[in-house]
Amino acid sequence: MVIDMQKYFLDPVSHAYVESGPAITQKIKALQDCCLGRNIPVVQTRHINTKEGAKRMDRWWGDLITADNPLSQISNDLKCDKATIITKEQYDAFLDTGLEQLLKKQGISQLIITGVLTHLCCESTARSAFMRGFEVFFAVDGTASYNEQFHLAALLNLSHGFAVPVLTSEIIEQLESRT
Repeated sequence: MVIDMQKYFLDPVSHAYVESGPAITQKIKALQDCCLGRNIPVVQTRHINTKEGAKRMDRWWGDLITADNPLSQISNDLKCDKATIITKEQYDAFLDTGLEQLLKKQGISQLIITGVLTHLCCESTARSAFMRGFEVFFAVDGTASYNEQFHLAALLNLSHGFAVPVLTSEIIEQLESRT
């Protein structure tokens, strides 16, 4: 899974720019390419809000990512016709999206989580995946937050009962050893 790798978080002109975002983009791209080259499905999420669907996010953040905002698009570096794009309105990519049904229909039981923000959308999705019975691998160097404290806190919490922390290179190495 590639969570919210949108220009909104990756373009320096955006007020929501994640400074460490560009550092993870090429790692995610390599992992995405490796998966697709082995016919492993890739799901990308795109966080888009409507006034109704935003619920508390509107009040919490004071700003919504709308579909008409050019920054809402997936980063050009990660755009891919072979990836399935799921639109979500909350941190959790499973909430009201049909993601669980899509994954189960394809017989998927393991997820690799990458993207932004480690401590919000990535962590919420990882926890939700675990609660739904998926085995979760969380890319330590394929996720990013606004600061190291948020990133490390999420990794620490997830590794204590929700996800296996892994490096993108370890995942790629494992996948490549299977062929």
